Amino acid sequence: MKLFRMAAVLALVAGPAFAQESPHINLMADGPSKTDDEKAADAARDKAYKETLKKIPDAKAANDPWGGMRADPPKQPAPKKTSAATSTPKKPKAGTAAN
Repeated sequence: MKLFRMAAVLALVAGPAFAQESPHINLMADGPSKTDDEKAADAARDKAYKETLKKIPDAKAANDPWGGMRADPPKQPAPKKTSAATSTPKKPKAGTAAN
């Protein structure tokens, strides 16, 4: 009975994994190919779009109406400097030899 339960659990776990590995087939065709008139119309539409994009002026500066209201960014604190004179040498542990 345990063997049957284990087989059922494995089948439930393996089912979705097997479905993910199946080949993906596109059953819908791309549709009928375009005629010469449709291709010419698409080319003209693309050309007009690109010309329109060229007419858009470049942005000179960012418009920031609240720019004067913001505080300056916080300054980073200077890193602490440690000097050899302020540090104390470590004492050797009791019962250990110096060499």
